[in-house]
Amino acid sequence: MAEETLALHSAMLSAGIVGLPNVGKSTLFNAVTRTHKAPAENYPFCTIDPNLGIVTVPDRRLEEIAKISHSKKITATAIEVVDIAGLVKGASAGEGLGNQFLHHIREVDAIVQVVRCFEDSNVHHVSATIDPIRDIEVINTELVLADLASLQKRRDRLQKQLHAGDKTAKIENAIIEELLTHLDAGRPAITAKLTLEEKAIARSFFLLTSKPTIFACNVAESDLAAVAGIDDAGRGQVPKAHETGITGPGYDAANHIVAVQDYARHHFATEAIVISAQLESELVDLSEQEALEYLRNVGVEDSGVHALIRAVYHLLGLRTFITTGEKETRAWTIHAGDKAPAAAGAVHSDFERGFIAAETIHYDDLAALGSFAKAREAGKLRLEGKEYEVRDGDLILFRFNV
Repeated sequence: MAEETLALHSAMLSAGIVGLPNVGKSTLFNAVTRTHKAPAENYPFCTIDPNLGIVTVPDRRLEEIAKISHSKKITATAIEVVDIAGLVKGASAGEGLGNQFLHHIREVDAIVQVVRCFEDSNVHHVSATIDPIRDIEVINTELVLADLASLQKRRDRLQKQLHAGDKTAKIENAIIEELLTHLDAGRPAITAKLTLEEKAIARSFFLLTSKPTIFACNVAESDLAAVAGIDDAGRGQVPKAHETGITGPGYDAANHIVAVQDYARHHFATEAIVISAQLESELVDLSEQEALEYLRNVGVEDSGVHALIRAVYHLLGLRTFITTGEKETRAWTIHAGDKAPAAAGAVHSDFERGFIAAETIHYDDLAALGSFAKAREAGKLRLEGKEYEVRDGDLILFRFNV
């Protein structure tokens, strides 16, 4: 379709990998970034300074489109991932690496909470036993306590303005009171029922529990094939433990996963993805095809890390549109709800400034028809204007004049 020049449209969004010590955070970071960058030793706080990595977002659509366009090059989109030090009980009061931990979480845009769902006597657990819900609640409690302290300080600073009858201070104070009540009940700020206007004001509070969160259920390699079928990834109802049909190896992990998925849905309005961080990190040195073959040999169709990266990308509110031609098939990142001119600006500021129209077809339509010529004959290529809201998977050729 179009020949493009890369321009930075906005700062890359980041997701922080968090969890208790020894749950597999650094191992997962290495698997996600396909590096050996983060030390993954069997003792608490082996990660002190956060590790940063740029992660390519897996998108099989690009290969199919490249075949249709005979593209010489494929370029995927990316996000940043941060491996953050393990948290312990009392972090909000400075225990362990609490202050650093909380500061690093404040810097990221979303949270991937790694939850240990595997038994291994050789890997120490800070609480000695495996209990994923207890572990989640330890972390949630520390984040809630930190947010309560932050809001109480903010409320105290507003007192002079409130006494002076400042209307803005009054509105802000009302939101703070509502959030304090919500947090006092142990619930994360992200689930508070605020209006759009109130949410906009609350963003300036930079609360830790207001960040979108996803859970990664870390299982042993030996359990992965057995539990893969219950990873609903938010696409359906979580089965009851006795409905998983799993007996013997994988049974405990299955029960843990079911519990985490249920908790994630009801307490965070989010999802939980099943991964085996150890297995995935061992695939780092293999090609994508070799890694896929290895996973299939252990009874898994696709990488849990791939599913996690895609889920995090959407959790960050990001969507992908695609441009293609003989030179390159490229994925571009936009925010959910962005209109055609904003998407044009992701490619080049001139495209947005001189935007005329966007010739558009969705990937599903192009893949079904097999060529642009057939898509044009079938009337699937559309001309969209400035108010068109770009969909994830749209292929676009921008018409512009500067």
